[in-house]
Amino acid sequence: MGAMPAPKITVYTKDHCPYCVRAKHLLAKKGVAFEEISVEGKDELRGWLVGATGQLTVPQIFAGDRSLGGYSDLA
Repeated sequence: MGAMPAPKITVYTKDHCPYCVRAKHLLAKKGVAFEEISVEGKDELRGWLVGATGQLTVPQIFAGDRSLGGYSDLA
């Protein structure tokens, strides 16, 4: 039986967010593929993110459906 595929990494970001840039740079440096989704001006998506994570800040990083936290959690 083969190994389970790694869950898809999703990074929720806002424009002009230095921690978002750092998180994306760290993932890229480690060779981790990810999808970036901007929450800029998307109140409904932002509301879902706050509900899902309990956090008001970005970036918020997910592995599949599981929240990994923000940049400092990732680093």
